[in-house]
Amino acid sequence: MARGFSEQGFWRSLQRAAVYAGREVVEKALTLYFAAQQPETPLWAKTVIYSALAYFILPTDAIPDFVLFTGYADDLSTLAAALGAVAMAITPEVKAAAKQKVIDWFGDGTEAPSDSVSEANAIREIVIE
Repeated sequence: MARGFSEQGFWRSLQRAAVYAGREVVEKALTLYFAAQQPETPLWAKTVIYSALAYFILPTDAIPDFVLFTGYADDLSTLAAALGAVAMAITPEVKAAAKQKVIDWFGDGTEAPSDSVSEANAIREIVIE
């Protein structure tokens, strides 16, 4: 694994950042993570993946994650570049697993609007199993 990456750190960072980073960042991170877990993924691709995920979980990066609206832009760019570099290792099963996890956490986007203001403003708690 790349220096600076830990599985526990990844899940902790992903859980903490999910609401602020949004679906797109989370899905890209999960896609890379699940691709790295596949035994058939080549070592060079795993190195690229773990490097990108390490950048994602690092508390200090080019644009600090706490900066409103732009904090995750550099993370998204890094994850997207890594996805492009290792596209051959991204199988339909990996994509499906990432997509399903995002749906589990964020919903499928077809939920009816809530009549309750407190429900509408509530932040969904993401539980990592």
